[in-house]
Amino acid sequence: MRLLPERLLPEPGAARILAVSTLVQTVGRGIWLTASALFLTRSVGLSVAQVGLGLTVTALVSLVASAPMGYLADRFGPRGIQLLGLLASAGLTAALIAVRSFPQFLLVGVATALSDAAFRGARGAMIAGAVPPDQRVRTRAYLRATTNLGISLGTVLAGVGLAADTRTAYVTLIAVNAASLAGAALVLIPLAPIPPVRGSGNGPRLIALRDRPFLAFTVLDGLMSMHFGLLNIALPLWIAQHTHAPRWLISVLLLVNTTVIVLFQVRASRGTEELTGAAHAARRAGVAIGVACLLYAASGGVPTPVAVALLVAGALVHVIGELWHSAAGWGISFGLAPAHAQGQYQGAYGMGMQLGGMLAPVLVTTLAIGWGAPGWLVLAVLFTLLGAAQPRVVRWAARHRPTSVGAQEATLVVASGGGRATS
Repeated sequence: MRLLPERLLPEPGAARILAVSTLVQTVGRGIWLTASALFLTRSVGLSVAQVGLGLTVTALVSLVASAPMGYLADRFGPRGIQLLGLLASAGLTAALIAVRSFPQFLLVGVATALSDAAFRGARGAMIAGAVPPDQRVRTRAYLRATTNLGISLGTVLAGVGLAADTRTAYVTLIAVNAASLAGAALVLIPLAPIPPVRGSGNGPRLIALRDRPFLAFTVLDGLMSMHFGLLNIALPLWIAQHTHAPRWLISVLLLVNTTVIVLFQVRASRGTEELTGAAHAARRAGVAIGVACLLYAASGGVPTPVAVALLVAGALVHVIGELWHSAAGWGISFGLAPAHAQGQYQGAYGMGMQLGGMLAPVLVTTLAIGWGAPGWLVLAVLFTLLGAAQPRVVRWAARHRPTSVGAQEATLVVASGGGRATS
């Protein structure tokens, strides 16, 4: 078995253009994620409650708009919609510099959420239209690796501005974020336009929101995505309040997670290009994340060396599950989507991730921190069951998906009973 990671950029062509654009855009995203709370409170003058309310409202707007924006990408062509979304986000990000009140922040935030939904809704359709079907999951893996790398670089850059803690420093960070969004759009310009793909013209337009099996998968996958909150929210609190491990270990675990994703996400996506392989990867992901929860639970109250060893082991098992979960979601979401509706199906798939992101802070802190070790056990069972349910739901969805999506593959999936097709 080869142990060296895959290259960090794909071969020259559409996939590489998408990867470079993603890298440029996510540097700014890393800056925003790191500096936004302090910028809005210390520079704009909003209260913590106002910032929380505003971010919640914008998250809801983005969630609701995901599938409709994906439909627009299908209807008018994903390249144009993605360029429009990036450029609009760049302008709106720059507009934050002029914000001085909560209503202004909310107005800019809602508009930014719509432009962000347009960008994300078009992204899946861009990949589906610009990359051969057997390379779509691999391309998403490259994009995730570059996303983590870009966010990490942005976090480092933001640290310089946070150390200065001045209005000028915060404004500079926001300007760099806006420039990264505009730069990402410029990188996409050489990409050949992708023609709009239209359905038959009969029946409802937002078919993704009427596809019950696909929505069932979306909900399951979204609930599974709550595991991201374990590392970012629950684990830092758990280490600080319930273990004897040093607090600096939190940064080490986050660094380990990011490094493994950057180096091995592409490799971990192998075998998930087909529905059966992707469904099995989802099941393995549930088991791995469940085991990680057990290791985290065991770290409470034990001597420092033992706690550190258990937490590091848990983080390593966790990131393996994360790699499988991400690859499985891409393979299933691409595989179940009709060719003429990739944009709206990818937008609907993104709604599940957003739902998980909204539920995770409350659920994981209540269970892991509020309940302690028993809460971690509940989470272990929950993630294992969510993963185990995926193959059954995928088989159901494959039987009922529109006939325009490769009926032969659907037949193989159903006939195999969830096993890997041999033909």
